[in-house]
Amino acid sequence: MGNRLSKIATRTGDNGTTGLGDGSRVGKDSLRVHAMGDVDELNSHIGLLLCEDLPPALRDELVSIQHDLFDLGGELCIPGYTLITDVHVARLDTLLEKYNADLPPLKDFILPAGARSAALAHVCRTICRRAERAIVSLGNSETINDNPRQYMNRLSDLMFVLSRVLNRFAGGSDVLWEKERKRDV
Repeated sequence: MGNRLSKIATRTGDNGTTGLGDGSRVGKDSLRVHAMGDVDELNSHIGLLLCEDLPPALRDELVSIQHDLFDLGGELCIPGYTLITDVHVARLDTLLEKYNADLPPLKDFILPAGARSAALAHVCRTICRRAERAIVSLGNSETINDNPRQYMNRLSDLMFVLSRVLNRFAGGSDVLWEKERKRDV
């Protein structure tokens, strides 16, 4: 990290711009800043998920993912810079395979519910999807690397799988959507 923040309130953003890691300034409403903010929000929500009772191996893996997300935000902050590689995406593929292996096949849609930890994993999944969309939008207007988009795509899938794992870890199961449920209209 080239510049350490010695003071947080710099007042340089009072005009609606923010500094990127390469020294350039962009509007706080730019696609790049939106993508960076969504990744940061996801990282914060994973931090909230880490406050829950989790299997120790999963806890360690989520902390590694938080570090990856910080790097991903750094890559977005420095146009043309690469921090997220094929290795990061492959690690998520391995985790997906590991955690999905013991889950029963899905025959119905599930609701984002169940144990608190599972519900928080679903919140992370939805924020991850939003961050992915923001990265896609950024990539449609500027040249960026493919790996951040791929990483977010895999991570949202992983968060879905982890929600199912965490419901079982808490002693429950998937909360199924009831297609034929009587609705008061």
